[in-house]
Amino acid sequence: MKLTGLHYIAGQPSASGSRTFTATDPATATALPTAFHEATDQEVDAAVQAAAAAEYHRATAAQRAALLDTIATQLLDLGETLVERCRAETGLPAGRIQGERGRTVNQLRLFSAVLREGSWVDARIDRADPDREPTPQPDIRSMLQPLGPVGVFGAGNFPLAFSVAGGDTASALAGGCPVIVKGHPSHPGTSELVGRAIVAAVAACGLPAGTFSLLQGQGHEVGQALVRHPLLAAVGFTGSYRGGKALFDAANQRPRPIPVYAEMGSTNPVFILPEALRERGAAIAEGLTQSVTLGVGQFCTNPGLVFLAPEAAAAGTFRDAVARQFAAVEADTMLNDGIAVAYAAGVERLQSELTLLAKGRERDTGYAGTAYVFHAPARRFLENERLEEEVFGPATITLTAETREELLDGARRLGGHLTATVFGTEADLRDHADLLAILAQKAGRVIVNNFPTGVEVGHAMVHGGPFPATTDSRSTSVGTRAIARFARPVCYQNFPDWLLPAALQEANPLGIRRLVDGTWTG
Repeated sequence: MKLTGLHYIAGQPSASGSRTFTATDPATATALPTAFHEATDQEVDAAVQAAAAAEYHRATAAQRAALLDTIATQLLDLGETLVERCRAETGLPAGRIQGERGRTVNQLRLFSAVLREGSWVDARIDRADPDREPTPQPDIRSMLQPLGPVGVFGAGNFPLAFSVAGGDTASALAGGCPVIVKGHPSHPGTSELVGRAIVAAVAACGLPAGTFSLLQGQGHEVGQALVRHPLLAAVGFTGSYRGGKALFDAANQRPRPIPVYAEMGSTNPVFILPEALRERGAAIAEGLTQSVTLGVGQFCTNPGLVFLAPEAAAAGTFRDAVARQFAAVEADTMLNDGIAVAYAAGVERLQSELTLLAKGRERDTGYAGTAYVFHAPARRFLENERLEEEVFGPATITLTAETREELLDGARRLGGHLTATVFGTEADLRDHADLLAILAQKAGRVIVNNFPTGVEVGHAMVHGGPFPATTDSRSTSVGTRAIARFARPVCYQNFPDWLLPAALQEANPLGIRRLVDGTWTG
């Protein structure tokens, strides 16, 4: 499939602007073929207008499920064309891209299954009681309904699973919302291939063309124009704190503010308790090195802070083991120049403030990232809030506590994170129940005796957390709960049965689970 460098607005290719940009192969720092057009304000307006006019919210759950299944099939049909372009634009190995494509397909199909089951709409029914005293009770029924057009921003570090057909798009389409995607400028060719697959799926399912549009752009102007458009109803974003906060601020400065579900920076603290440090320190050190350097550290769940319990000898042995492990790590390709430059700046800042335990092996070609591990007393973390800032790449900080209370103070000092991890024996965990309680207030996912890298896509997963990890800690961007971000409850009072949505009709024609007069049925 030949790339065009065009936008796809309601099924039609578009290129009304003259400004273009190209992708770069991060392994060689050379430009890739195909110039991509920068979307104009008029093209942004056309995409959102088409989405608002599409009335995709009228599509049945079965029609939406069929769309998601068809998108999954279209993605698989792209075959090696998608893998090769994605590899060229990201520097990721083919195996990683193939695995991520599988994850993307699986989450599309998971949301399809959620739609076919149907209970996600949270149907609630309070039947009328005309004899209630002192006043009669009206018939009241409610369910979740789509918000409207959603703007989705592709992520740089997951070019498939968190990008054009990723979790935000899948959950928004599942919820009945048309989607306008702003492709990530680091992988515009990958974005185009996936976007055209979605366009083909929309057409194959006979749905309105405005159900999906893809816009490209290298700068911030396209994204800002999209968020400020008066017909946009919500935003899904995965990326940096700076980018997410800018979109959040723009959305809240509109005459009619809209929700922004932004997953942003996180340093995902790890706490290693006394007995675990003594008994399993070497194994944990090996696992930590692998977790920090996986994918050149370019995971939002990368553990960037490691608190060591007050066990002087065991902590020293652990640091030595981590230093040996990190020193052997080979540098590898980072996703783009911007990430590589920001990582280098972050490492330089840490070197000026902390003790360097070890540095991995360097490489001169392309946008290479070298592994680093630093150390400081835990009290330094309590004094310097900048140590909690994310350094996106294969670097981490070990922080040794002198007392149990200092370990707890470190946890109390934390801001919001996507994950928090505790390594401990059963006795450790019993003795540190207060630590676990603190961490449950700080992170969306609390983990025991496992590393945070790797986010399972399922019904129970929460990939979110308090600010600044996200802009809304009540939601998740991974798992089936994500659909609720793009819906709102609507109440129907004293409606005739035939006029109600099927999910609320008395006969329950969809056969879904509902809360009827305070009791779950179905």
